[in-house]
Amino acid sequence: MRDVVIVGVGMTRFGKFLERSLPDLGREAIWKAVGDANIPPKDIQIAYVANSIGYQLTELKGTIGQHVLAAAGFFGIPIINVENACSSGSTALRSACLEVASGNFDVALALGVEKLFCDNTARSSEAMASGTPYAKFGFMFPALYSMNLKKWMEKYGITQRQFAKVAVKNSKNGALNPNAQFRKPLSIDDVLNSRVIAYPLTLYMCSTMGDGAAAAIVCTRDKARKYTTKPLVEVAACELVSGTVTIPNQPHEPLEARAARLAYQKAGVGPEDVDVAEVHDGMAPAELMLYEELGLCREGEGGRMIDEGLTEITGKIPVNPSGGLAAKGHPVGATGLAQIAEIVWQLRGEAGERQVNDPKVGLTENAGGWVIDDNAACAVTILKK
Repeated sequence: MRDVVIVGVGMTRFGKFLERSLPDLGREAIWKAVGDANIPPKDIQIAYVANSIGYQLTELKGTIGQHVLAAAGFFGIPIINVENACSSGSTALRSACLEVASGNFDVALALGVEKLFCDNTARSSEAMASGTPYAKFGFMFPALYSMNLKKWMEKYGITQRQFAKVAVKNSKNGALNPNAQFRKPLSIDDVLNSRVIAYPLTLYMCSTMGDGAAAAIVCTRDKARKYTTKPLVEVAACELVSGTVTIPNQPHEPLEARAARLAYQKAGVGPEDVDVAEVHDGMAPAELMLYEELGLCREGEGGRMIDEGLTEITGKIPVNPSGGLAAKGHPVGATGLAQIAEIVWQLRGEAGERQVNDPKVGLTENAGGWVIDDNAACAVTILKK
């Protein structure tokens, strides 16, 4: 298997864009990645395009990748459409990397694109009322998080105030990110006094819908220097797992922990080597759980990490310098690749006001969907400068 590096990334700002279509959003992210890689478009040999929900709400009911790539001026290459819930973008990247690593192609594009705000609000309301997966997931996840968080609070003494600190940290980071949907720093009181969604979750602890797109171009290490003089970012691991059934009175390893363990093994690093991370904080408190599941701290110490500022941009292990999902927004199919773009910028030293101090190893974690009693899919990616 050949080494795979990322030579270009690009993304749109995330937000509510009633006037923009899926092809329009995707085209912007693709061409930003092409420009970043300084690559002739004709050299891109294959594309994986992730979309999770937007096809249900827009006029494009299938082959979204082909529509988006055509709008961007790409024809004739293999285009594979990917749907894997919140892990869709990460799955597209994994597939593109495998094409290059295997020797099947030398250059591949991974794109995630999503549109959740419709130009026809009646259509959106109808979709919500009809019980589509879009509606079911939108109402189900806060309740599931709520039940799990209450058990966790009782077991380890974690507090709602510590949950609010995560949202405060990420809102501060998002205020520094020009691509974030929300750029207003919040106080602890702002978060705690916002509307209760499902205790202990309040409104400002919950990620929002969004429109947006993000892309990455990968190629072989040998070919990369043909295109770019920027620091190369190696995809050291991109591990994808699915959920397992929890059996009463038997140990159960969360799929996030399982994916992380496999990624660390493949990349030849440990959690102590990670300098910066982007994790799936669909609900802000989940970030604390992920500190533990990714091995960034010991079990029960997630609250201590946020109290001591260890995951601030200036901390020992900065987490979600982009602002995370609550500040940046969550266009489901695009989220995983937006995380990748952030880590690439961090490793290159191009993150501006939110730049972490000299990172060498970055991690992304992205999980979503629901099967039986576990997330349906989780991807953990490790990038090395």
